[in-house]
Amino acid sequence: MNLFWYDWAGYIGVALVLLAFFLLQERKLQGNGLIYQLMNILGAIGVMLSLCFGNFNLAAFIMQVAWLLIGSYGMVRGIKRRRETDELP
Repeated sequence: MNLFWYDWAGYIGVALVLLAFFLLQERKLQGNGLIYQLMNILGAIGVMLSLCFGNFNLAAFIMQVAWLLIGSYGMVRGIKRRRETDELP
């Protein structure tokens, strides 16, 4: 079995998303935390690369785009909230 770089990107992406969810359940990460959001975003990108360069699956690709957008939204929202908290006197 030959694994290409995009196969590894997909495997690592899946591992990141699953690890982020596991750590959230274990209360090692917070759902609005930067690390959690980055793990989800990078995981989605890895799976998307695997889909684009390997065997494409539209349903899985749409799910990863949604995962990426939701993670990005959560990251931006968290950064804004931290800035607002830091600005309070």
